[in-house]
Amino acid sequence: MKPRIKPSGAETAILNVLWEEQPCSVKTIHERLSAHKDVGYTTTLKQIQRMFDKGLVTRERGEGKSYNYKALVSEEETKSHLFNRFVETTFGNSVSDLVMHALGKSEASDDELEKIKKFLKDMEHKK
Repeated sequence: MKPRIKPSGAETAILNVLWEEQPCSVKTIHERLSAHKDVGYTTTLKQIQRMFDKGLVTRERGEGKSYNYKALVSEEETKSHLFNRFVETTFGNSVSDLVMHALGKSEASDDELEKIKKFLKDMEHKK
């Protein structure tokens, strides 16, 4: 049975660590997370245990009593699902609203705008 892809923000942060480097111990995951955010070791451990129960990660025996974890969900599929859910819930499935909001809230450089224009032209030619 394929796991359902509905990771929370904290779970996604852990998955990002695993996608970059797996298998990982809880210690390694915690060190990577705590470099960017104040999070306790036991919080990380509990989150990973929940992810194991949900079928988002698998584990195998590591050194001593520890486990090493691997992601069971693919990065591409998970990010696509999260993005689609974000667009649906935040922008009512309107990609144009998403793009206009993103461009209206940031200072896109001339180079970035040219890349966006080229991307749109390429998309038009593929149709």
